[in-house]
Amino acid sequence: MAQDGGGRSGSLRARLRAAPVLSDPEAAAARLEDVAPDFAPGFLNPEIRALLLGLADHSPFLWQLVARTPDRLAALIDAEPEAAHAEIVARQRTAGREVDHALLATNLRRNRAEHALLVALADIGGLWSLAEVTAALSDFADASVRAAADAMLLQAAGAGRFLPRHMDDPQVGSGLVVLALGKHGAGELNYSSDIDLVVFFDAEAAPLKADVSPTPFFTKLAQGMAKLLQERTADGYVHRVDYRLRPDPGSTPAALSLNAAYLYYENLGQNWERAAYIKARAIAGDIPAGEAFLANLRPFVWRKYFDFASIADVHAMKRQIHAVRGHDTIAVAGHDIKLGRGGIREIEFFVQTQQLVFGGRRPELRGRGTVAMLAGLTRDGWIDATARDDLTAAYDFLRTVEHRLQMVRDEQTQRLPQEPEELARFARFAGFADRSAFEAALLHHARRVQGHYAMLFEAEPDLSSDVGDLVFSGTGDDPATLATLSKLGFREPERAVETVRGWHFGRRPAVRTPRAREVLTELVPALMQALGGTAQPDAALDTLDRAFARMPAALELLTILRSNERLRLLFADLLGTAPRLAETVAFSPHVLDAVIDRDFAEATTDAADLAAQFRNRLGQPSDHEDFLDRSRDAARQLRFLTGARLLSGILSPEEAGRAFTGIADAVIGTTLERIADAFFAEHGAVPGGRMAILGLGRLGSRQLTADSDLDLVILYDFDPADRMSAGPKPLDAAVAYNRLAQRLVASLTVPTRRGHLYEVDLRLRPGGGQGPVAVQWRGFRTYHAGEAELWEHMALTRARVIAGDAELAADLDRDIRAIVGREREAAEVHRAVHAMRMLVEREKGDRGALDLKLAPGGLLDLDFLAQALVLAHAHRLPDLIGLGACAVFARAADAGLLAAGEAEALMEAYRTFDAVLHWQRLMVEGDSAAASPVTLSRLAVAMGAPDAARLVAQLDDQRHAVRVLFDHLLSD
Repeated sequence: MAQDGGGRSGSLRARLRAAPVLSDPEAAAARLEDVAPDFAPGFLNPEIRALLLGLADHSPFLWQLVARTPDRLAALIDAEPEAAHAEIVARQRTAGREVDHALLATNLRRNRAEHALLVALADIGGLWSLAEVTAALSDFADASVRAAADAMLLQAAGAGRFLPRHMDDPQVGSGLVVLALGKHGAGELNYSSDIDLVVFFDAEAAPLKADVSPTPFFTKLAQGMAKLLQERTADGYVHRVDYRLRPDPGSTPAALSLNAAYLYYENLGQNWERAAYIKARAIAGDIPAGEAFLANLRPFVWRKYFDFASIADVHAMKRQIHAVRGHDTIAVAGHDIKLGRGGIREIEFFVQTQQLVFGGRRPELRGRGTVAMLAGLTRDGWIDATARDDLTAAYDFLRTVEHRLQMVRDEQTQRLPQEPEELARFARFAGFADRSAFEAALLHHARRVQGHYAMLFEAEPDLSSDVGDLVFSGTGDDPATLATLSKLGFREPERAVETVRGWHFGRRPAVRTPRAREVLTELVPALMQALGGTAQPDAALDTLDRAFARMPAALELLTILRSNERLRLLFADLLGTAPRLAETVAFSPHVLDAVIDRDFAEATTDAADLAAQFRNRLGQPSDHEDFLDRSRDAARQLRFLTGARLLSGILSPEEAGRAFTGIADAVIGTTLERIADAFFAEHGAVPGGRMAILGLGRLGSRQLTADSDLDLVILYDFDPADRMSAGPKPLDAAVAYNRLAQRLVASLTVPTRRGHLYEVDLRLRPGGGQGPVAVQWRGFRTYHAGEAELWEHMALTRARVIAGDAELAADLDRDIRAIVGREREAAEVHRAVHAMRMLVEREKGDRGALDLKLAPGGLLDLDFLAQALVLAHAHRLPDLIGLGACAVFARAADAGLLAAGEAEALMEAYRTFDAVLHWQRLMVEGDSAAASPVTLSRLAVAMGAPDAARLVAQLDDQRHAVRVLFDHLLSD
């Protein structure tokens, strides 16, 4: 143990020179009188009496130690404290050899109690300096950990799972590496601190039984060590153990292999972890192996050159710690002397950040001790003597106050009492005459710390805000950050902290590069504030986390968000309300630029205009692969703009459907044109050949949503007398057009590095999924003239030619009108359509109240009803052909097929359901009918409903009314 007094000796009694000021002398005296008979006559001299009265008055924990075993106190008082410390540490070090684990646990805890009492007596009595106190606490913790390692290894040896090379010292050559980090590693442990440990193992060196797997073995060993040290019994505990400074503690076992640790720090290590390893020290297991690991880790901790990227990251870390204005205000009552303004953390940060920046070139700045490194920074010229002296004095003061706080009840606390009376009592325990004297001393030191700390970062850009602390570095949850997140609207702040911490640990591929994490560190406080402005901050954060999991890289997005507050707020809004749009932004961040362009409000739903915009964005692709990439980018940008305009109220859901459809038309037409040109250049033209693309379903009726599939039928025609193409690689016409159709479908559906375009469904073609991909026009006409079932004619009521040969398109349009307009018996149509709807209901079911497509009384009922009206009556009312469902209901009412009230109810329900479907497909990831609270809340806001419950009630009422009309109108 370090001694700054050098050569001092004598008993604790002989060297006592301080005692606390009493707050309640009478109560303290009464407590002392209760135990006084247990002491020898003359034991309680004035100095001992004053010290014990102080313990009785101020520390329930220490007084319990005194009262429980007065003889132990007497022995310590009359011993030389340094010798007593050495004897207790030696006893603790060898305690792990005890085979009876119950007795072992008892011995460890009793040694700790005796040592805690000794340290308190030497500290409060003025015998030991701060350095001696912290060294003694650290020495004892080292011994405890080594004892626990001995105990677990010997237990494993007894079970035959571990084959020690040296039974008298099982840790030698064991493959076990235990490092102490934080204050423990630095030899600066505080009185009631957790001990920060990291457990690694060398799988090749570990002498394990042949069938024992290293990771489970050492993980169980680490867990056993922690339990042995921190489990509370009637004798108390030894140390609280914290393993969270290991690589990514949220997703790794308690013990990791050295190889895994090297890989992590080499690829994903963060600057706060560099700072943590400044203080790392091998304390148990195979000490040489631990020291070798730390030596090999030096390039990670100590960069050879001035590390300006790290400087930026350090600045960002500092801004996370102090993302709040009003730094100069310190309310002493309730102040956190570690994390608060002018506290211990600021002194440590002041030292460690400069060590990180300069220690790579200056080995003398690589020391573990805070005070020693203040002196080193002064010698090297990085700080002046005033800063050194002020910070050293403040560190001594604050750490001593910290120890007094923890000595009261043996709690790991750094927060001063809130109530004035309690604060006054504590001031006296700390040796001050009254509260005002203590407050003056605290403010004196804290303001000097603040001043030097602020000067260190005076050149940094100011990214602070008024919201409060936002700290995500390290592994522990900062209480002030949790409070800030709650204030921002996060309902699960602990989970939010863990999510952001996971980004820093590299759990998401998109943010694993050092540069991405540096930008992220600086961006996070502003980003969390932006997310807090959304209706559901937790859901918005989850959406972003999922996007990071899917993205290959996020640096471009993070850089854009960091530099533009308006885009940052917009992106947060998208995360909170339209996850599908946010996912687009994550994949192509520059689409955000279009939203702040002045032309954003100038929306069009005209197919020709959208086709021109698509071709303009497409540019001049260099080859087919480039075309596929560019077409995906162009379509994504246009669909994003459409969704954003719907979200902004510039487009209605119905208008958005036309715009989404116009984009799809443009993609299909342009793709067909390009691949057909390339195909026929290779194989030659087919004599009399024609090809056209028929769109059905919502594509045909111009009602596509943000994620609709494309229902297509691909048709072709040729001269049957001349079937072969006339090119260098001739093909039969049927083969040629089917191959061309396959290339078209592949071009629309294949994922590329630029993502996905559309899903295509060809099952509405004659033959369904069994026949050729492309259908000959003559076969199509023949099929629908005789073989086709009524449901296939129903599908044709929404058919529309999307692209291809103009003459074949005109022929198809004429044929479809003839098929749909064929004379049919209305009652038979009604019966067949009703039976078909019931069959679908039985076979497919629905996914609940928000499945507005399949649920009874939903869109399928309405579409089927409209199609029944068309097929039953178009032979005498041909203007029904080609109309959308609402227009069919209106025309049917004009013709007397529906009552006006019925038509109005059907149209209102259709528009409502269709609008909800559009919002669902835009807003909800995954199952759009999933009725989660977040989903319902988003939909209610979008639909203008007072709340989710009333929206669901309204939809249920309308669906019920539609089903009643559906059954009535299609009944016999």
